[in-house]
Amino acid sequence: MHRFLLSLLLFCCVPFPAAKAGVDMTKPLDLKFTAVDGRKVDLARMRGKVVLIDFWATWCPPCRLISPDLARLHKKFHSQGLEIIGVSVDSDKQGLLDFVKKEGEPWPQYFDDSGGPGNEIADRFEIQVLPTLFLIDKKGMVVTANLFEQVWTADGKIPPVPSDATHRKIDAMLEKLLKAS
Repeated sequence: MHRFLLSLLLFCCVPFPAAKAGVDMTKPLDLKFTAVDGRKVDLARMRGKVVLIDFWATWCPPCRLISPDLARLHKKFHSQGLEIIGVSVDSDKQGLLDFVKKEGEPWPQYFDDSGGPGNEIADRFEIQVLPTLFLIDKKGMVVTANLFEQVWTADGKIPPVPSDATHRKIDAMLEKLLKAS
């Protein structure tokens, strides 16, 4: 059991340069599911909006670290056309629901209680590192499949607290995409 917990901790804490996801960046991303709260999610119906997809887990320290940032981004940019979608690889549904409520995350969350390997959506996109964040433009195209590495890491390391520079960088990226036609 201790070895399993150590593996989980390393899985989400060790920065991996150029973490890759299995995403075809030449065509709009196709994703449909029913969120844990019953909402229907269909990226095709979100065309015209910028979408951030967060592959994460409540037990992942870097995921928890950026959670307040995602809530800040949602609050700041949702009215301008930003949507956030969570894909949780947790195995504890109530733990997930409690966490998103506590953190003020009103966006839809995918949950299938597989607890990691076997998560239908994470496996489909070959997610190997948490958090992994996809940024999708208004046409449904993946702008980046490694937003976490591009914005929240510095020299391959995860700082204990996101900096003002981190906030400026992600805000500028979103503002540019939201203004694009």
